[in-house]
Amino acid sequence: MIERLTEIMKRLRDPVAGCEWDRVQTWSTIAPYTIEEAYEVADAIERDDPADLKDELGDLLLQIVFHAQIAEDAGAFTLADVVDGIADKMERRHPHIFGDASASPGWETIKAAERMAKSDDAADTSAITGVALGLPALARAEKLQKRAARVGFDWPDAAGPLAKVHEEIDEIATAGPDTVAEEMGDLLFAVTNWARHLGIDPEAALRRGNAKFEARFRAMEHEAGSGFAALTLAGKEELWQAVKRRGG
Repeated sequence: MIERLTEIMKRLRDPVAGCEWDRVQTWSTIAPYTIEEAYEVADAIERDDPADLKDELGDLLLQIVFHAQIAEDAGAFTLADVVDGIADKMERRHPHIFGDASASPGWETIKAAERMAKSDDAADTSAITGVALGLPALARAEKLQKRAARVGFDWPDAAGPLAKVHEEIDEIATAGPDTVAEEMGDLLFAVTNWARHLGIDPEAALRRGNAKFEARFRAMEHEAGSGFAALTLAGKEELWQAVKRRGG
């Protein structure tokens, strides 16, 4: 099973007889592929496609093995270290299951202690310490908001973030060229906060929005045929509305 995959990766990374592409890769060069594979896993789940999910999980597993092999080649750590580390973490985070605690001290309490132990700056006790900079911006915004909410910095209901959305729209309308991008960022952050208060996963919602746009746009192209590009904007809008009315 996993041993077969690790041996394949070792051979691919062999400095003499390995694959030219695989043996020159670094953590940085394959990081984009790792992120892409994670999104493809999410896409297979969204489409409720177990067969594709199996394949995509394999692709993601390959990325983990690849990163671990690069680390082993550099003398940093091994795949076994990765597995032991996550196993230790899961036991540590469930002391009421794997230890002698009568009840869990709380997920955030445990994670806060872990963040403090890992932090290079022992004085950094912020509730938002450790929210990875490498996360996609939408996911990072939501995570920052959740962290802040856990210590009481949050709207009591969805009305607050909705009002903030309207406020940010007004600020964009009056912003100059030097500040409009910053204000747009504030609006996106506010929309993410509003979605969170409505119990909506903003990333999943945007994926569904993308899929809906893609389906409708393809339907427009199919209906108009080769003359689509030549249609006026008004003609394209009329076609869009027709597709929308048909439930496209």
